[in-house]
Amino acid sequence: MTLAEGVQLVSTIILSVMMIGAAIGVVLLSNIVYSAFLLGGVFISMAGLYLLLNADFVATAQVLIYVGAVNVLILFAIMLVNKRQDFAPMPKAWVRRGATAMVCAGLFALLSTMVLATPWSFSTTVPSSAGAIKAIGRHFFTDFLLPFELASVLLLMALVGAVILARREFIPESAVTDLQATPLTLPERPRELVPVGGTPSQEESK
Repeated sequence: MTLAEGVQLVSTIILSVMMIGAAIGVVLLSNIVYSAFLLGGVFISMAGLYLLLNADFVATAQVLIYVGAVNVLILFAIMLVNKRQDFAPMPKAWVRRGATAMVCAGLFALLSTMVLATPWSFSTTVPSSAGAIKAIGRHFFTDFLLPFELASVLLLMALVGAVILARREFIPESAVTDLQATPLTLPERPRELVPVGGTPSQEESK
């Protein structure tokens, strides 16, 4: 095994572990924001595997479309909704979990059978995809540079706005009712009513 093959093997193992770990975190974590960020890690790991397979265009499309658009859109939806509601226990939840486990096991068995039955023949000749990548990069940094940069700035502004809206201060309902029940009034000095056309009393004149 040469040095290049060893580096490729180690990179494949690292990216595979990262992708599987992030996918497990997406399913098991209760915080949906963390799950969305880990989904982006899954997409980036898949892009790295595409790079190891010399599929530069597919890796670029993976990062631009899935990480830069789909995952960011999911984060926007999560942060802008910001629904403060506790999860209510569902009746007979074990039936749904059992059905989900059966479907996942069936899909895993189907994919394992396909992997074992497929003849994974490979060729030592490296496919050349440098022409497409050069053309895409040339168009991105010449003809479509301004729209590309504007789209990135707009996405960044939208992400910052979503974070600000999601992190707004939460006032409990009890505090709101207390504020409404006790109106804010300023203390005033007591005044004596003076009849129209009358004169103030001697005490007031003193």
